Amino acid sequence: MEEGTKLEYNSVRSCKIKGKGGFRASSFIYGFVGLDNIGFVANMVSMVLYLSFKMHFDLSGSANTVTNLLGSTYLLSIIGGFISDTYLSRFHTILIFGTVEILAWTLMTIQARYSSLQPQVCDKSNCLEGGISLLFYGSLCLLALGTGGVRGALPALGADQFEHKDPKLGRYFNWLLLSSVSGSAIGVTIIVWVSTNKGWWMGFLISLVGTFLGFVIFLFGKPFYRLQLPAQSPLTRILQVISVAIRNRKVQLPDNPDQLYEINEKQSDSSEPKIAHTDQFRCLDKAAVVPKTMEPTAWRVCTVTKVEEVKIVTRMLPIIGSTIIMNTSLAQLQTFSVQQGYRMNRHFGSFEVPAPSVPVIPLLFMCVLIPIYDFLFVPFARKITNQPSGITQLQRVGVGLVLSIISMAIAALVEVKRKNQSLKNPLEPIHVFWLSFQYAIFGIADMFTLVGMLEFFYKEAPAGMRSLSTSFTWISLSFGYFLSSAFVAIINSVTKRLSPSKKGWLDGQDLDLNNLQLFYWFLAILSCLNFINYLYWASWYKYKSSDDDNLNTNSKSGHDNNIVLPKSASVSRVPFLKANENEGSSTQETEETN
Repeated sequence: MEEGTKLEYNSVRSCKIKGKGGFRASSFIYGFVGLDNIGFVANMVSMVLYLSFKMHFDLSGSANTVTNLLGSTYLLSIIGGFISDTYLSRFHTILIFGTVEILAWTLMTIQARYSSLQPQVCDKSNCLEGGISLLFYGSLCLLALGTGGVRGALPALGADQFEHKDPKLGRYFNWLLLSSVSGSAIGVTIIVWVSTNKGWWMGFLISLVGTFLGFVIFLFGKPFYRLQLPAQSPLTRILQVISVAIRNRKVQLPDNPDQLYEINEKQSDSSEPKIAHTDQFRCLDKAAVVPKTMEPTAWRVCTVTKVEEVKIVTRMLPIIGSTIIMNTSLAQLQTFSVQQGYRMNRHFGSFEVPAPSVPVIPLLFMCVLIPIYDFLFVPFARKITNQPSGITQLQRVGVGLVLSIISMAIAALVEVKRKNQSLKNPLEPIHVFWLSFQYAIFGIADMFTLVGMLEFFYKEAPAGMRSLSTSFTWISLSFGYFLSSAFVAIINSVTKRLSPSKKGWLDGQDLDLNNLQLFYWFLAILSCLNFINYLYWASWYKYKSSDDDNLNTNSKSGHDNNIVLPKSASVSRVPFLKANENEGSSTQETEETN
């Protein structure tokens, strides 16, 4: 590390020194998130029309392109999370990927401004070719990389401003969502109106300016942030455990788990708290069996803490998988519902609402409900459940999954009503307000699920994997969007073969000749089955905090965890310590010097 970089960080154990951390630091992050989402969310909901009218994609092509873009964006968040956990601080990771995001908006603005950089109308599903295609897909790739990288590091950076056990941490995630939906509400009204009435390039330009100003605000907060040095690569730690466990697959596990390998605090070069041994996934415990004939090395034996880190990540995987279907449903509301709104009566008096602005309904609901949830529901529920966040994170996710099922069922019923009226009298379509029901319920579902997942993955993650772990939330979104594209293609292919008309449910550009309502019913039924699956895994999951409680019990009962290892090991087993409430990373928590 260069001398200048060394001076930039000053190792401390409390965020309260010199006024760093807390809500004052996170307020700069809220400002950045709000301004960044003004452009990003607005263009994601209206992009399907931009692709149809300017880039001349067909119905399913425009929908799939948008869902693939969103899927790629959220999938690439894992890169930002990995880099900020391993190589750079979260602050500098955000700066690097933010520059890429600004470049992407610049290229998209230029292409939308000049007609010579746009394709001509053709009879194919995709009219892009040559340099125009390269510019289009290149700018989308940069947007996915930049935006995804920022999202991979940003939530964890804000959470680092609070103590790990601080009840305010839950409030931080609630207000992070509030800042996001507030910016989104502005975007889907103002920017969408500008894009559809004044020109798409002007909408992209406003997005560019908003993102740039957001990063300026983010930079102003630098003196107040708690920063952390990166640790050893979390992927390396995972690979070490898996590799050693496979090598030791024929080794007999000791009857007493206290005989497994662990390093005491004096021999450890990390402030990382020890994690208690658990009985799940005992096959991984073989990685912590002490070798009898050689010195312990990272690729020969792993500490119990390393093994438990891998167990935690493994326990998280079914939770990630159980939320994918909900995000698949969300993808449909961001694409096909916009196309529905375009064919509905969008007049409120003399003012005509742009179809992509319909999602402002759930956003406004969330702007009102998040403060109510945070200030009224959480304190009330806390008195009943004794949970700092009112209800557990997994309970919160479960509520969101139930609401998403209801939303998709309502979406199917609304599409039946819209289609029947359109076929009966095309000149008098039903009002776009009918879409508000499905949007409002799904908005509330998103409020429960998104915050619940962010808080769950941050709190439950091993100390050195928190950026990577919070990226699991975005990975679930990513898989949901990709699965949406796959469902559209598969449903079209299957129904084209089975239907008498030899036409798929979602073929062509005319919704009145399609069967979108059947697709919504399919997703509603699939969501019901997925919720049953989620209930199983949520009840099976064991929270990490339970392990800490067990440690306290062992300590109070005088249980002795010290053992004698072979001399070649040169280590001694010590009682596990409860995770320090000031923990923030597997590395030293740091605070910038003024």
